[in-house]
Amino acid sequence: MPATSTTDPLQRERDHLAASRAALRAMREDVESLDIRDVTGTWVTALVLQNQIEARIAALADLSHTPLFFGRLDYLHAISEELSEGSGGESFYIGRRHVHDADGDPMVIDWRAPVSQPFYRASRTDPMDVDRRRRFGYTGGELTAYEDEHLSDPAETDSASALLAAEIEKPRVGPMRDIVATIQPEQDEIVRSDITGTICVQGAPGTGKTAVGLHRVAYLLYAHRERLARTGTLVIGPNNAFLSYIEQVLPALGELEVAQATVQQLVGHVEVRGEDDPEAARLKGDARMAEVLRRAVRSGIALPTEPCVVVRGSRRWRVPVYELVEIIEELKGRETRYGAARDALPQRIAHAVLLKMEQGGEAPDDRVQDAVARNSAVKAVVKECWPAVDPAKLVLRLLSEPEFLAACAEGVLTPEEQRAVLWPKPGRSVKTARWTAADAVLVDEATDLVQRTPSLGHVVLDEAQDLSPMQYRAVGRRCTTGSATVLGDLAQGTTPWATASWPEALRHLGKPQAHIEELTKGFRVPEEVIAYASRLLPAIAPGLAPASSVREAPGSLTIRRIADGAAEGDTDTDGGTTGDAAGTEAVLAACREALEHEGSTGLIAADARVPRLAEALTAAGLPYLSPGDETSAEARLTLVPASLAKGLEYDYVVLDEPAAVVAGEPDERTGLRRLYVALTRAVSGLTVLHREPLPEQLR
Repeated sequence: MPATSTTDPLQRERDHLAASRAALRAMREDVESLDIRDVTGTWVTALVLQNQIEARIAALADLSHTPLFFGRLDYLHAISEELSEGSGGESFYIGRRHVHDADGDPMVIDWRAPVSQPFYRASRTDPMDVDRRRRFGYTGGELTAYEDEHLSDPAETDSASALLAAEIEKPRVGPMRDIVATIQPEQDEIVRSDITGTICVQGAPGTGKTAVGLHRVAYLLYAHRERLARTGTLVIGPNNAFLSYIEQVLPALGELEVAQATVQQLVGHVEVRGEDDPEAARLKGDARMAEVLRRAVRSGIALPTEPCVVVRGSRRWRVPVYELVEIIEELKGRETRYGAARDALPQRIAHAVLLKMEQGGEAPDDRVQDAVARNSAVKAVVKECWPAVDPAKLVLRLLSEPEFLAACAEGVLTPEEQRAVLWPKPGRSVKTARWTAADAVLVDEATDLVQRTPSLGHVVLDEAQDLSPMQYRAVGRRCTTGSATVLGDLAQGTTPWATASWPEALRHLGKPQAHIEELTKGFRVPEEVIAYASRLLPAIAPGLAPASSVREAPGSLTIRRIADGAAEGDTDTDGGTTGDAAGTEAVLAACREALEHEGSTGLIAADARVPRLAEALTAAGLPYLSPGDETSAEARLTLVPASLAKGLEYDYVVLDEPAAVVAGEPDERTGLRRLYVALTRAVSGLTVLHREPLPEQLR
């Protein structure tokens, strides 16, 4: 690495940062100056090359407030040849992307490169040939501090990294940040897992499972760039607010081509305008519906009753009924996609005709077979025996006609269950029917039964615990030949069909051999907060081990009971009026108190209470955002319905009336899980306000 003449270590590091930024700028200018006019053969190749150049320019952007490097490794000996980097005594700066100088020598090493791995995994018990690990501290993009760990010095004792703690605890304004500078060894193992296997991460709140999943995508794109460029990658989140929150993580790591979607967007074959009651939604999400749909798709297959007679010129070729039956039965038995079998049927009949033509002394070729397959007599047999299926129309009929549903669900759904999934008012057409979210998943299943869904190379599925078996199948169809990273927390399952166990979920996903990892050590949520929330675990997820946190923050948890005329707390007393007005005043006071601190504040409340609180915030002159809106220095308060809080983080959280959060769900366990989610969104401080008694587990 280049050296400078100054003896001030901090200034030397600043000089290297400036030189690295200049080198990155030169790399970008080199790409911008490329002239492809003389190297492109056609306008198509010119367009492809231009798109590649523009993508490269975007990837080389220097984000002024994002550190170009965050660490440095000083090795004791030369790096092994298979890592192809360096020699003894050299230092490697670890950053978000690779940067080289005019001679091609590396100035910053990509965090995903093998030589960077010891930055995350080296320890005094296993230094991995690292003499010194240096971490850097930044303020507003400027390098302001550094901290060294001498891993090969037995006299140096273990101590917590102050810069690492400061980075973890840094106030959150704007979308979710990457954790590339703070990845822990157990997280790094997941990030660098092989692409050929699916991995499932059970992660308690604050363990960074979402960030781990996103960094895994970035790592796989680095290690398997060409493969994933062909097959594609996808990040699936629970809602658009969540996707908006995480959307800047991958671009900050130099990855711009990863698609994002919700499950509902994946299955958007029909417009969702209706809503199921909980029982209907649960049944429609049951894996048994896959068999009902399979029967429905194949219900139109019929055996022929008349032979197929093909006329060509002056000759007539006859395929008897029994041969047609054999062909159709054989196709049915192969369990191929309905549409693929329907496409194969005319060719199979045409082949039978060609055999008869050869026996008659003719010498037909493939062109003759194709012509016979298009013959009107053959088309008539296909139309009668293997009719075309429109998936949406099929599901419309299934949910509208009791007799058809009964025929397809016999022995699979009970009569009571059949009545529960039928629409109260039959749909008249695909466009006018009031499709529900669960119906759309059924249409997607039917679509795949007719024509195979293309598979991606890798899919990240976050907040997976809330998916139904049929939704898992929908996601699994998108990675049948690829791999997946499944992220979730069983304790945060808040749907009536929430996942009971990960092996069961992975079976529905089509990845029963997936490896399951558990993250229980939290880095985001303070120990006081996570310990309080974990009191709910025996009631909501008895099999899960309680989470712990490496961060102790005395005073991070405040619980205040709002009495008539006052808000009484363990350390504070706030004046107020009586009744519900007292609760509103206490909420406003708590929000103002939280906003006195640096960072973001989330006001989380039961969905039914959100409109009332919105009015109160407006009347009090407190501007607020909706989930998914990007916070800024001027707007740091977000009003969050409890149903949308999952996956989001705020520096400070004010939780309004836990009892109302629980009561807003169809059953107590789901309500307590929703409360568990709300309690674990805070990074620095949580204030719980209540007039109604707290749930028994929290008293």
